[in-house]
Amino acid sequence: MLTRQLATFVINTREGDVPPDVLDGARNALLDTLGCAMAGSLDECSEIAQRMVRDTGARAQSTVVGTRLSTSPAEAAFANGLAAHALDFDDSLVTLRGHPTAPMLGAGLAVGEATGASGKAVLAAIALGLEAGGKIGPALGAGHYMKGWHSTATVGVFSSTVVAARLWGLSVEQLQTAWGIAASEASGLIRNFGSMTKPFHAGHAARSAVTAAWLAKNGFTADQNIFDGENNFFSTYAGADAVPLASTLATLGAPWEMLNPGIYVKRFPCCYCNHRPVGGMFELIKQHQIKAEEVTKVRIGFLPGADTPLIHRDPHTGLEGKFSMEYNAAATLLDGKLVMETFTDAMVQRPQIRAFMPKVERFYIPSDKFFSGTTGYNDIEIETTRGTFKLHIDRVPGSPAWPMTTDDRAEKFMDCAGRVLGSADAKKLFELVERCGELKRIAELTRATVPDEAKQGAHDAARASA
Repeated sequence: MLTRQLATFVINTREGDVPPDVLDGARNALLDTLGCAMAGSLDECSEIAQRMVRDTGARAQSTVVGTRLSTSPAEAAFANGLAAHALDFDDSLVTLRGHPTAPMLGAGLAVGEATGASGKAVLAAIALGLEAGGKIGPALGAGHYMKGWHSTATVGVFSSTVVAARLWGLSVEQLQTAWGIAASEASGLIRNFGSMTKPFHAGHAARSAVTAAWLAKNGFTADQNIFDGENNFFSTYAGADAVPLASTLATLGAPWEMLNPGIYVKRFPCCYCNHRPVGGMFELIKQHQIKAEEVTKVRIGFLPGADTPLIHRDPHTGLEGKFSMEYNAAATLLDGKLVMETFTDAMVQRPQIRAFMPKVERFYIPSDKFFSGTTGYNDIEIETTRGTFKLHIDRVPGSPAWPMTTDDRAEKFMDCAGRVLGSADAKKLFELVERCGELKRIAELTRATVPDEAKQGAHDAARASA
């Protein structure tokens, strides 16, 4: 049975059998996503989630990062998974066709702290969760996403269940049961992109995973072969282009997903489908010294599926702006940068931006295959009063082919975490993550995300006045 084959691999692989470079990749993913979660903890959707877990949470076992709040593992997983995805600044994985680390961070930090797990145990759990998610993703195919399912959640619930199962010490059979439970929680619709419900998907996947693992550990029942037989998860959810799960499982750990295709790290806090064309626009602007005032039209070519998440052509809020090629192209030209402050309601509603967005036009490149923000290419054309400048771009900023440097990653983390902790404490947190594999307890790291009372008071006052 395929369900058992995958469960056996992720449960029986010892920490020492996970290659050092894979653990390094897991540490880097944790670093990037924790930074995103810290900044995301200040977002309005996170504040609502924090109020909910404060009202509904049970025993205070797990830290809600970036706050002085602690709650039950499931509720902390929800709040932290949501915060990690709140700004759409977290990483992506080609084979999962979504954001892998946000829900796994939610589950891993919550259960890891509650169980007294070591830093290395959490890193190994994330690496193995990524491995499972990277094999499940192709078995759903691009057609799954094109139907309107958000893979960050529908696949992420299974990879996050691996993380919780590893840290709670589940058996192979118990993980099979947990996946059966998780399959009934797999959900999340692309239609909700550009609203608070998109990061809710990541939080829901994390919480569902923790709940599923806990229930399975404590004797709850479910189908133990949810990936096999009639009416299995794939026959229910997969697209027509799906790869048989047996084929993807043949490459378990050979190579590891963490190494090939590897994780894509975001340079800009918006949907990844904007990143390749924005990267191309920055190159064109630099090469030809293009000024916004001389631009008469911007034409961006997309392969099928590559702009599916970009559902807002006329955005009016910061959240909608993250899923709008029109807004991102306009901001690239008018502002010369895309930063967290780019995606506020006020920035999207600027008259000069609203006047420029109609100049941005999408066109479609024929193909019989589906693509995404991390696969394929874009063709960029910027028409100006001096002529038209064109670029064919087939690499993505933050990808293995166009990587962020160590300094880039550190700068991003410090910007994100520093908003919550201040620069000195953010630097201490950065150093803890850097040596995460040496920590006897992951709680040393989670507790370092907690701001002091003065900073927490300042954050609360800023929210109250907003």
